[in-house]
Formats: sequence, structure tokens, C-alpha cells
Amino acid sequence: MNGIAIGLSKKSKEILKRLKKTEFVKEIYIAGKSTDKGREKEIIHVQKPREILIKTWPEVDLIIFIGSIGASIRIINSFLTSKDQDPGVIVIDNKCSKIVPLIGLHQSNTQNIAFQISNLFGGQIIETSNSNDQRFLNLDSFGNEWGWKRTGKIKDWSNLVIKQAKNEKIFCKQLSGNSLWKTSESGEIINQIDQEETEKTDATFHVSIFENHETTWHPPVLWIGIGCERNTSKALIANSLKNFLKSRNLSHCSISGFATVDIKKDEKGILELAEDNNFPIKFFSKEDLSKIIVPNPSSTVQKEIGTPSVAEASCLLAAGEESKLIEEKKIFKGKDFPQIKSGAVTIAVAESKNQYFPTNGEIHVIGSGPGDISFITNKAKKALSRCTVWVGYKMYLDLIKPLKRSDQVLVESKLTQEKERCIKAIKLAEEGIKVALISSGESGFYGMAGLLLELLQKIKKEYRPYFEVHPGISSVQLAAALGGAPLMNDFCSISLSDKLTPWSLIEKRIEGALLGDFVIALFNPQSIERNWQLKSVIDKCLKSRSSNTPVLIARQVGREDQSKKFFTLNNIPYKEIDMLSIIIIGNSQTTLIDEIFLTPRGYLQN
Repeated sequence: MNGIAIGLSKKSKEILKRLKKTEFVKEIYIAGKSTDKGREKEIIHVQKPREILIKTWPEVDLIIFIGSIGASIRIINSFLTSKDQDPGVIVIDNKCSKIVPLIGLHQSNTQNIAFQISNLFGGQIIETSNSNDQRFLNLDSFGNEWGWKRTGKIKDWSNLVIKQAKNEKIFCKQLSGNSLWKTSESGEIINQIDQEETEKTDATFHVSIFENHETTWHPPVLWIGIGCERNTSKALIANSLKNFLKSRNLSHCSISGFATVDIKKDEKGILELAEDNNFPIKFFSKEDLSKIIVPNPSSTVQKEIGTPSVAEASCLLAAGEESKLIEEKKIFKGKDFPQIKSGAVTIAVAESKNQYFPTNGEIHVIGSGPGDISFITNKAKKALSRCTVWVGYKMYLDLIKPLKRSDQVLVESKLTQEKERCIKAIKLAEEGIKVALISSGESGFYGMAGLLLELLQKIKKEYRPYFEVHPGISSVQLAAALGGAPLMNDFCSISLSDKLTPWSLIEKRIEGALLGDFVIALFNPQSIERNWQLKSVIDKCLKSRSSNTPVLIARQVGREDQSKKFFTLNNIPYKEIDMLSIIIIGNSQTTLIDEIFLTPRGYLQN
């Protein structure tokens, strides 16, 4: 994202600095002449708005004004050309309480960015489009969120948007790519057409690999298998690929990447063409390629390389399970092109069942807090706005559902399916989709972050989608706050669940915590099947600590049925405790006076 922010008065300095820390803004400006000195002058450029836009308008994707809407419109008016060429424009007031997406609501994804800024800064978004109010799908931009690329005339896309605004029926014929978008509230409004059905041309958009010059979104599902003579030029490979795709009516926008044999890791023409187009290359050994059954094996290739196929076999391998070879190999030679004298390249194409665009995908691990959405941080809310798909345990998704837009999709799963959730999030991100993986509390405390990162470590760094962990408030933090300040000094948290950790190791940790006089927070203290461990732990505590040691039992913290009760070690109500309970056991210094649960830090000792 190449964006700038322009403050129309000196009051906007702090907002500008905050925007500079986001991924949306690279440079910040204040309108007028500067009298400021020192470091701040270097951070914030001072220039007349018109001069700024003369220099930056053709290059930037986004312009954010801090000031009035009227002044912002007057500034940009003479620069506006067309929807497909103009940058997105957002206006924010000086208090950051109102965020208005003004220009580029569809093409440049300005509306989604405005939602993210709104959640990050805690401001209210003022929408100037009817898409969100009426739960409409942004027909000419939604595919970007699913890793697709768009073709077709802007006029035709605009006509579709207008028809939808008039509540006319909109149709979609999808032949390839991820179809999960159809399950969103906005997606369900779109009428789906089967491959055999006759379409209503002026009210239909397509999702396919074909270059039909209509309103089409192209998912990245095509793998290009390439074999070539040594030192074949980039120009020959590029021209051959262009001709090959054109003759088969296939869109360049649907290419996932290149595939070839591993002895081509230093083949300059292939490497340069892939780099020019930002395509990944998958290299395969001759042994792996030899295992693939292809329609056109070559004895010559077998003799030269040690496998009967490179182009056909490699594209099928790259495309994965359930892929199909949609175009058999064709050989192009330098003499086929007037400007190229030598070289030869063989090209084949396979279509994958799954998209592949990991550089566009993202995984955001969200610590959603203990329950109520008021506990979610602004940064986590921003990430939720950014993500098209939310993956999580159904109960946790239900708690944050009020934050969901109609174009976002929920992927629900059961309580014990943590690994499946992580794998699903990774697969979607590899397809080019931005995914929120929801964890209750703090995702790094017995949550989803660790498991996800374990799985990501198994993926080569160059193929790994971007990920970010967004911290949340843990239930133990809220429980402690409800009770007072029992965690003011050294403490530890221990889960009593032995599903993933042997009970013998849990016992050692309890013994170590008691030896070190730590305040102890117990997670997962007791379930119907696992009903003896808590009693065992309390018995151990009674051997090391006074029977009058205060204990807090908090249940359903952050939710409607929240409760807190104080006890001592010798009168724990075991029958009232379950998996929704958090127990905090004080140490030798912890006190409970007038229901203030406190472990002193030591400030008043002197």
C-alpha cells in the first residue's frame, strides 16, 4: 500500500503520527508553510496540498485528509479522472471521531481500509455507499479479498453495481476458485448459475480461468509447467506463454505460479520471468516427476534429464491432488518469433482444485478476550475488519459476531478441533485470503497461537503466508482484576488438563510453584471426566501453605453469568468448580481484607 496522509491544520499532527505507524501511510504532510524546528519537521513534510497532489496523485493508492470534507473535496476536485485510476480518499476529522471513505469505495478497497482505521482509532465510520447498509456485495472489489484479479470494462462493472443498487437480480457463474464467499450474508443475495444454464449477460459476473473479456474475477488456480533448452531467453518464454494462453482462451490473471525440474533452479529466463510477474516457482526432482503419468512422455527428455516429462508432470505435481491437465504440452522455438533466433520452451497447464497466492494471504491470530467484545483491543478489531474469513470455535465466534460485516464469512468448528482450525486458516491464507483465527482470552496463553506457529514452522519461509499475533486480555487477568490485585508479585499459571501434558509433569510444576512461594493461577481446574486432580493439587498446597491462604474462584469472567467468590484453602467448594472457572491461590504474603484480594509488591516495607 502506497498511501499518504495530509493534515489540513496543525491540530492534526498527533493523528498523522499515528497513521504513519499503520501499513496504509508511508508519508505524512501538513498543509502550509512550516515554522517548526527540529525532528518533527523531518517526520512531517510541510507543503501546500495542491503541490503535494501534483507530485503524488499518479503514484499513490490512498490519500487520507485530516480536516473538513468540504476542504478535502475542493482540493481533489481538479485531479479526479476515473474510478479505475484515481486513488482512494478518506477524510478524518481532527478528533478522529468520524472516518469518511469518500472516493474509491470499490476499486481501491477504501471502504475496508476505513473500517480498519475506524476500529484502530475508535472512531465512527460514516458511509457514503449503500453497499454495507443494504448488505450488498461490493461486486467490483470483493474478489480482491479472495485473492482474485479482475478483468472487464469498468463501465460494465459499474452497470452491475447500479443494477444491484436498484435491487435488480445479480447473477454469478463460478467455474473455478474458492466458493466460500457465497456463504456470507452478502454472497447469499447473488443468484448462482450452473455451467449449463443460460446467463443474463448484462446482469452476470463470472469467476473463472477464461479470458472472455466480460466482467470476470480470475482465481489463481493455473500452474504453468515449463521445460526449456539451456539459456533459453526470457523473451522466448514470455512470448510463448502469452501465445499459448491466448490460443486456449486462458487468463494470465489466473496463474498461480511456474513449475519445472530442479536442475532449472539457475535457468535465468524462467527465474527472471517469474520475478517480473511475482510468481512462485516450484522445483521438483526427476525422481518425483517420473512418478507422474502424463499423456505425452518423451524418450528424448528421459535420456537428457532422467524423467519422461517436465512440463506436464511438473504442473500436475504443483497443482496437487484432484488437479487436472487442462492443456497438454506444446513446444515453441526461437524461429517461431521474428525477433528471437534460438532456444526452445515446452509449456503445459494444469488447473488446481485450490487457489495458491500465499503472498496475498494473511493469518491474524486474535485474542478475543474473556467474553464481552468490550475487552477486545482496537488493534485486534482492526485485524478483524481486515480479514475476510474468521475461523474459530462456534461459541467464541458467537461472542464477537456483532463486529462482523455482511461480506465476511464465519468458519465454525467444534471445541476439540484446534488442529483442524489452524490447518484451515493456513490453507485459506495460502489461497490468498486474509484470515482471522479466533482464540478466547490471550491466544498465547493455552490458546491457538502456539499450535498455529508450530504448523507454520513446517512450511518453508518463502512459501509461508504473513502472520501476526494480536494479544488479548486473558481470563486470569480479568479474574485478578475482579478480585483486587493478587498478581502484583511473582506468579505462575498452570493448566490442570492432562490431555496434552502428562499429569506427572503438572505435579512437578505445582511442587515447584509451591517451593518458590508463587501465587498460583489454575486454568482448566476440573471437568466431569477429570474430577480428582484439583483435590490432589489443593492437598499439596495445604502441605506447604496455611489453611487460611485466600483463594479466589471466578467463573464465566467477562460474560453474562460472571461470578467471583472468595474461599480459603481448607474450604474449597469442589462441586461448584468446572472448566469455566479460574482459581487464584494466594502465596504467604497474600491478604484478603474487606474482599480486597492483594499480594503486596513491597512498596510499603520501608
